[in-house]
Amino acid sequence: MAATDPTAQPLLRREIGDVLRTVRQQQRRTLREVSSQAQVSLGYLSEVERGQKEASSELLEAITGALGVPLWFVLREVSDRMAAADRALVPDTVPDDLMPVALIG
Repeated sequence: MAATDPTAQPLLRREIGDVLRTVRQQQRRTLREVSSQAQVSLGYLSEVERGQKEASSELLEAITGALGVPLWFVLREVSDRMAAADRALVPDTVPDDLMPVALIG
């Protein structure tokens, strides 16, 4: 696909929503259950899952908390999906040359 093609790279909000929906469905939970526990309106959670709304970090934390999964897990799944769509190889660790010196040693 051409770099100017807007469908070449998936939208972040769609990938986040898809991962959240997948986790919820794997748990066999309803939108109503998760929205109630996360204290988010059912309609808004539905829009987030469908990639129609951008979720704030606070909202993502509430949703992932209600799902019982850490936020990093959802973000890692999203990262892996986007890298796969870009046909990139993602290392399991950050290379030392990309880490700030204070964090390495």
